Amino acid sequence: MVAHRNQPFYARLRFALRGVAHGLHSQASLRFQAAAAVGMVLVLLVLRPAAVWWALVLLASAMVLAAELLNTAIEQLADELHPQQSPGIRIAKDCAAAGVLLASLGALATGAALLVHLLRSHT
Repeated sequence: MVAHRNQPFYARLRFALRGVAHGLHSQASLRFQAAAAVGMVLVLLVLRPAAVWWALVLLASAMVLAAELLNTAIEQLADELHPQQSPGIRIAKDCAAAGVLLASLGALATGAALLVHLLRSHT
C-alpha cells in the first residue's frame, strides 16, 4: 500500500472515487443515504432557502455520507483482519455504526430546523 503515498492529486482522487463506488455498490445504507442527499438537494432547489440553509443541509448530508463510508471501511478492515467473532471488533463496529446514527440524527435535525424556519417565514 506504500504505492498509494505521494501520488498526484488525480491519482488520489481516483482512489477516493473508487472507495465511493465500492461503498455505493456494496452498502444498501449508503445508497439510501445518497438518495436522501439527492432528494434534499431537489427540495432545496424547489424551496430556494437562504444560502446558509444550503450550506447546513449540504454539510449535514456530507457528514452522513462520510460517516457511512468510514463505517464501511472499519467493517471491511475488521472483517479482513479478524474474521472470527471478537468482543473488541464488535465494539469497534458498534461505535462506527453509532457515528453514522449520530450524523444521521444531526442531518434530520438540520432538515427539521429548515422546515420550522420555512413554516415560520410563511406565516
